[in-house]
Amino acid sequence: MAPQKVTLNVEGMSCSHCSGMVQRTLEEIAGISNVSVDLNGKKASFNADNSKLVDIAIKEINKAGYKA
Repeated sequence: MAPQKVTLNVEGMSCSHCSGMVQRTLEEIAGISNVSVDLNGKKASFNADNSKLVDIAIKEINKAGYKA
């Protein structure tokens, strides 16, 4: 099965440090690849190997102090 492209809205990012934190948080999750964070658009995009990873990504972003 091909990875699915996912885009999440992320609230609470206000600077490049914030977007970098979200990017690193997502890159550390096994099965997630091609992470891209748009600070101005308040979005994070990535490829997920399965749908369970989307829930994990949301939980990890929220744990990092942002709202996905």
